[in-house]
Amino acid sequence: HERLVGSEMCIRDRSYNKVTLKQGITLHNINTAKFKTNLCAVFLTFPITYENATKDTLIALMLKRGSKNLKTRQEITSKLAELYGAEFDSGVDKSGDNHVLKFYLESLNEEYLPQKEDLLQKSIETLLELVFNPNIENDEFNKEFLEQEKNNLEQIINSKIDNKTMYALNRCIEEMYEGKPYGIYKYGYVEKLKEITAKDLYEYYKELIDTCKIDIFVSGANSDIAKILEDNDIVKTLKERNPNHVKYGSRSNENKEKIVEEKMDVAQGKLVIGMDLKLEDDKGKYAAQVYNTILGGSASSKLFQNVREKASLAYTVSSNYMKLKSNIFIRAGIEIENYEKALEIIKKQLEDMKNGDFSDEDIALAKRTIIATINNIQEEQDIELSYYYGQELSDRTMTIEEYKKNIEQISREDINTVANSLNINTIYFLRN
Repeated sequence: HERLVGSEMCIRDRSYNKVTLKQGITLHNINTAKFKTNLCAVFLTFPITYENATKDTLIALMLKRGSKNLKTRQEITSKLAELYGAEFDSGVDKSGDNHVLKFYLESLNEEYLPQKEDLLQKSIETLLELVFNPNIENDEFNKEFLEQEKNNLEQIINSKIDNKTMYALNRCIEEMYEGKPYGIYKYGYVEKLKEITAKDLYEYYKELIDTCKIDIFVSGANSDIAKILEDNDIVKTLKERNPNHVKYGSRSNENKEKIVEEKMDVAQGKLVIGMDLKLEDDKGKYAAQVYNTILGGSASSKLFQNVREKASLAYTVSSNYMKLKSNIFIRAGIEIENYEKALEIIKKQLEDMKNGDFSDEDIALAKRTIIATINNIQEEQDIELSYYYGQELSDRTMTIEEYKKNIEQISREDINTVANSLNINTIYFLRN
């Protein structure tokens, strides 16, 4: 088998290497001596749809229940114990208009074992077994397990209302992206659960594995991971595939300050303002990060200082820049009767930013805040994996130093350009 080597770059005590194992299957190896653990992960990426979002989440839940050779949770637990207390977990995420199923297995670095053992290889084999070799009988998932996971998923979906802050943000996104992929709730919908059978779900799983983008990450080990994977029987059985193109997708629906009010039994109002950015190039994305930090991304931001500290109109207030969709969301927890006043002062901060009413010190402080966050990328293995995964989806390779340099080079004029490209799309208010 001829290995196709992609890009490689060295960062301090790390070496990041990307290798194409097969069409649609990419290995990302982050060699580092910083951690006492090896973190292995498999990310499955594919377009999100209303019809299949619920199935996607059920698959992630079902794969945690067992595989062909580890048929129950108890057997999985015993296997992880054999791997010196390794930990396995999975999750579901949304990245642009893509659905992402994430599977992680963390195990001790072999250097810290009492005796030499191929723990990394065993860990990788166990992770691949759990993701790609499911517990199937008569061409279907275990019916009993599926019914249990349907009940669990129904509770997960229904519980989204419990966190009012996240609920309000999700509702604002749903309104902005109504009828579009990004507006789909990542865990799916209760009304879809009843129609999903064990056989149909397995047929869908096979289709998903044949068409999704597969990224395998290994962080911590200094071994020939590509050789381990190329010799793996499960990897050999995966087809040469042409996966569905991953995408960030369409922009939000064009609204001119669409106002949505929803009533619920809440003690505190939740205000979310969803805004669209029209950026010309990649430089605009870095400028948007600096802009957002000045606006509401830190305790020294204009929103925090003017809405919360000076006017005392909000318990919490902040803004978040969502780079993949070119949106900024302002979120505030307020007294219900303060809605009009809070909205007025928030809009004034947006207008002040358009008029260039921010200091050079504001810019410098924002850059320091962002760079401190960038420096933290390499301090957590899962955060570093997510960083390189984002690079993979955007089809670029950028070192941490290059990232910081791009932030440092942002000027006042760049920030002004962002400020004047910003338009309010949707104002969502959750009230009693």
